[in-house]
Amino acid sequence: MLTYSPSVPLLRPRGTHRLAVSAAFLLQGLCFSTWAARIPTVQQQLGLSDTELGGVLLAVPVGSMASLPLSGWLVARYGSRQLTLLGLFLYAAFLPLLGLATTTPQLMGALVLFGLASNMANISINTQAVGVEALYGKSIMASFHGLWSLAGFAGAAIGTFMIANGIAPLPHFLLMAGFVLLGLFLARPFLLPADAPREADAPIFVLPDKSLLLLGLLAFCSLLCEGTMFDWSGVYFRKVIQADKDMVGVGFAAFMSTMAAGRFIADWFADRFGRQRTLIISGLLEAVGLLLAVGFPSIVPATIGFMLVGLGVSSVVPLVYGAAGRSKTMSPGVALAAVSTVGFAGFLLGPPVIGLVAGATSLRVSFSLIALMGLAVAALARRAGVE
Repeated sequence: MLTYSPSVPLLRPRGTHRLAVSAAFLLQGLCFSTWAARIPTVQQQLGLSDTELGGVLLAVPVGSMASLPLSGWLVARYGSRQLTLLGLFLYAAFLPLLGLATTTPQLMGALVLFGLASNMANISINTQAVGVEALYGKSIMASFHGLWSLAGFAGAAIGTFMIANGIAPLPHFLLMAGFVLLGLFLARPFLLPADAPREADAPIFVLPDKSLLLLGLLAFCSLLCEGTMFDWSGVYFRKVIQADKDMVGVGFAAFMSTMAAGRFIADWFADRFGRQRTLIISGLLEAVGLLLAVGFPSIVPATIGFMLVGLGVSSVVPLVYGAAGRSKTMSPGVALAAVSTVGFAGFLLGPPVIGLVAGATSLRVSFSLIALMGLAVAALARRAGVE
């Protein structure tokens, strides 16, 4: 069982800290989904082809990967609380820059900054979550990620409303950035004051050893699928499904709704049916959902397919993070950071690769290839030793 002995005494009940960290996950998810919901609009405004959009979206992982050593040093030096505040502030502040971009280079520059802030917030918030989970002495990671997904669903719904009413991305982004900053200000006093102590020279972010590599690959495959759905679901509905303008966001909303719901029951389902079986079922759901959307490109089967994908990806990352936290070769925080770094690479690299493949073939072909990632999750679950 994980234990938590902060160097700074806790002055508030653990439930208060859990609520504050939950709010941080909500704010991060809302910020990201606000951008994701308007990608089709931005693509149209700048006249980008699928290949060009894929190249532009590579700016996000460039910024994210560039921030990895900086974020690790900042967490070690100042703690996850300070980096959570900084990361979320920058994440919200950079959002309107995406709406201000009128040329491809401007958009790529804004996306580099957006990716940098995204990973900074991701690392620090998950470090906070590890500390809160240790306070409870049981797995609650899935609930945090469920709230992130719930925020994504809300962001998709808001984006659909904005699109249907002809509201441009910039005022939309300004409104949501203001909301995120207000939420951050309210949650600020209640975040964990300090992280669990560690050895002074122990690295926070390291490459996983062999025992954790499979967990990282599991997360990579599932997050590659998840990242594809975030960035390309709207484009898929517009270009392949040829949905009406006010229905373009339906697929993304369907995906987010089942992913959020699945994460709130993931711990119960895994306890009842076993973690390995849950991961296998999850991978198969991802593959079946994508193939359904590819094989029957109309709004009803595609929406159902996207719902299956959301249900499939919902439990993988929380279960993988939980298994990493129980590592016998690294401390929980170090193991989680290592696995999440490998996994998050899939989340960031998947969308640009989709664009490049779609440019050479079609979106339906590229989505079919992503279905293989679901099958890989099912196959790797048997080898990863997740019990």
